[in-house]
This record gives sequence, structure tokens and C-alpha cells, in this order.
Amino acid sequence: MFVPIGYVLIIAACLGGFAMAGGHLGSLWQPVELVIILGAAVGAFVVANGGSPLKATAKALPTIFKGSSYTKAFYMELFALLYEILAKVRKEGLMSVEADVENPEASPVFSKYPTILHDHHVVEFICDYLRLMVGGNLNAFEIENLMDVEIETHHHEGEVPVNAVKSLADGLPAFGIVAAVMGVVHTMESVGIPPSELGKLIAAALVGTFLGILMAYGFVGPLATVLEHKLADGTRVFQTIKVTLLASLNGYAPQVAVEFGRKVLASHDRPSFKELEDHVKQAKNK
Repeated sequence: MFVPIGYVLIIAACLGGFAMAGGHLGSLWQPVELVIILGAAVGAFVVANGGSPLKATAKALPTIFKGSSYTKAFYMELFALLYEILAKVRKEGLMSVEADVENPEASPVFSKYPTILHDHHVVEFICDYLRLMVGGNLNAFEIENLMDVEIETHHHEGEVPVNAVKSLADGLPAFGIVAAVMGVVHTMESVGIPPSELGKLIAAALVGTFLGILMAYGFVGPLATVLEHKLADGTRVFQTIKVTLLASLNGYAPQVAVEFGRKVLASHDRPSFKELEDHVKQAKNK
């Protein structure tokens, strides 16, 4: 929602300011300049990001128009799930959750938390490390190292579309200059025409520079920042699960383990201690 609002403000400020200064909006409409800039930028983007990076970027871009899935309500449900699993482990032993982690869709514990169950990355992360804990062959330090490696790999994969969009934004001003130079070349070969017509050609050439810079810093560059924020949100989920499971593995009670995880969250997503305590107990009694 905020992306379209921001775009409207950018367009209104630029075009409104230009009109207030006495400029003619029609002179900014230069489809040829757009064809040069956008065509060259898309071509360079395909060359630099062909294959899986291109697919990852195409998959990530639609998410910029959606709010974050990892809200306070999501984390409350996540903590309730972790609390119930860890309480079961503490009461009945690690082997008691073997069936739950092998088939979470059929698990009576996981099925109580549909929001978490629908996020297969989160479910897979939880189940993989519970499975390792059930196996009992790895200590807490080894599991923590393995978690760090997986989280880092996930983060690097998420950075692919971010870096691709950043590179596109960085290149747009240069392609704007290319369009402007080509317009100047066309102007120079038309020096015999009347000055009024010559002025229009020069104005059209300068629009190329304007469009390249505006698209880079007003439209494409901010998208990379939005994707960065979403990547950070996704990484924080795994960090939360990691800290909670490790706290349990180190012998802390489920109530304390989820408190470890709560501390990882940003202030706008973090429930209070009392709020979380009441929620997990209520969820367990469903």
C-alpha cells in the first residue's frame, strides 16, 4: 500500500513543481527516450541476472505490494507452537515429538497453528532441528553452528533479488545519459532547422537524463530497500526459532526458552512478557 502512495507523491511533486514553474507537461512526454532507457535497462538486467536470479527477482517483486507476513500475531502463534512442543519434550521426552516433526501436516500440535503450518520454510526449519535434537548425536554448539550456516545461506539467497534491483537502479541514470547523448547527436545533425524546432530537440534530449535519474532514485531504488526490509523480517523469524530451540536444548524450561526468543524481536513485533505468557498458556489449553 505504501509503495503506490509513495509513487503518487513522487509524481505529484515532480510534475506539480514543474508546472508551477511554468513548464509545459507535454514536453516531458518523450516515448522515444523511455524506449531507449527502459529497453537498455531491461536488456542489461537480463544479461546480468539470467537464470535463477531472474526467477528469484520475478518472484520477489510482487511481495513489495504486500505487508509483512511476520507480524506480532504471527510471532504470538509461533511462540505458542514452540512452547507446546518444548513442553511436550520436557514432559514426555524428545522421542514424543518424532511423529510431529516427521509429518507436521498430520500433527495435532502443528494443526492448531495454521498460520505457521502454511509457512513451509518455517515449519521445515523447526522440524529439521527438532529431528536433529531427537537424534541426539549433536551437541548445542554443533546445532547452533549448523543453524547459523543455514540462516546465512537463506540470507544470501534472499539478497539475490535485492542486489539485482539495486544494480538496475544504479544503471538507470547512465542509460538516461545514453538517451540524452543520442538526443544531442540527433540535435546536432539537425542544426539547419529553425531555432524553435531545435529547442524542442534539445529539451527532448534533456528529458532522457531526467527520466533516468527519476526512475533510479524515485521508483526502482526504493524497491530494493523494501526487499531488504522483507529479507530482514524473514531472517529474524529463523533467528527467533534458533534462540528458542537452543535455550531449550541448554536445559531452560519452555517458559524461559520462549522468553529468549521474544528478546530477538523488534519492538513493534515484540509482545510483553505477560502478554506472551498468557497467550501460550491459553493456546496450549485449546
